[in-house]
Order: sequence, then C-alpha cells, then structure tokens
Amino acid sequence: MLKVGSQLFTGEGPRAVKRLAGLGFEIFLDLKFHDIPNTVAGAVASAAELPNIKMLTLHAAGGIEMMRAARNAIAARKTRPALLGITILTSLNATALRQIGLAGLPASRAVALARLAKVAGLDGVVASAHEVRAIRRACGPGFLIVVPGVRPANSSTNDQARVATPSEAVRAGADYLVIGRPITAAPNPRKAALAIGEEISSVVRRGR
Repeated sequence: MLKVGSQLFTGEGPRAVKRLAGLGFEIFLDLKFHDIPNTVAGAVASAAELPNIKMLTLHAAGGIEMMRAARNAIAARKTRPALLGITILTSLNATALRQIGLAGLPASRAVALARLAKVAGLDGVVASAHEVRAIRRACGPGFLIVVPGVRPANSSTNDQARVATPSEAVRAGADYLVIGRPITAAPNPRKAALAIGEEISSVVRRGR
C-alpha cells in the first residue's frame, strides 16, 4: 500500500491517486481532514470515489459529530475505505500539547481520542507506537491501529518526537506501519525498504 499525503496531493491532486491505482497499488489517503461536519463529510465522500482507496484519515479532535458525519457520508457504499481518526501527531510531546492548550500526556490524550473515534463509528486510529497497547485495551482487537513515526535503529528522528523502530511497533500490536523518510530519503531506497521489510517479517515469524 502506498501513502498519498498532503504534499503529493497538493502538487498533483487526484491524478496522483489514479496513476498509482492504475499500477495496482492500494492507497492510504492521508489528508487528515479537519473542518465542520458538512465539509468533512463532503471531502470524505469525494475521496471515497477515487480508485483503490483502502484507508483515509481525519482528525479525531474535530469532534464526534464531525467523525459521525464522515462515517455517514460513505456508510451506504457497497465497498468503502476504512476511516481512521488521527489522535496525537507523533511530532507533538507533552510540552507542545500544553502550548496549544491540551492538558495531560500524549498517551492519555491519544487513548481518549481513540475511544471517541470508536464511539463515532470509525474503523481505527493513527497513533504512535507508544500508545498502541493502551488503545488496544481500550478499543478492542478489531479496531485498526496505524503507526507513523517509524524509524529504524540508528536513523534520524527528523521532526518526530515519539518514534519507534519497526520491530517495536509490530511487537506493540500495530496493524499497519507508515514508513516514509527512512525509505524516501535513503541513499538506496530499495535497499532500505527491503531491510525494513525483513525486520518486520522476522518479528512476525517469531510471533511478535
């Protein structure tokens, strides 16, 4: 599965999705919608019309009515993408949360938002590896958890504050890992991707 995020979508728009889908890829459309319920519902409905969209994201902080509107916008579709609520961005730590007026640690805020996303009818959330186990306990085994901020050992954390290695994220119970710059910024992206894939496979073979 390939992630199409804000940078690519802003530059190329839906044609980027269509071209990648034409090559046979499933798409994780990571546009993190966050607006009034009606606007987000319309955006989600439009996104669901694009080919091969497997998952798409919206901010759980937009509130339960916004998330319900998003769910209802595609509920009648015979096949639909999984809706994922963004909990706390992996670039934010406790200090950054306080600066924007959110009390508590990132982990507690992420779990609270995950619970809200489940109540709203979303299929899962995006959260750092540090919160996976707590979210799994709170939301159950069928709730998807997608983990960004994945960095192989000894690689740069860049602008991420809460990171984990691929092995750590898989062992924590992540359903999907989002891996960007460790591959795209590597001197040999193919070699980097294969090494990460082997690290993940070795954990899965050992039963996590």
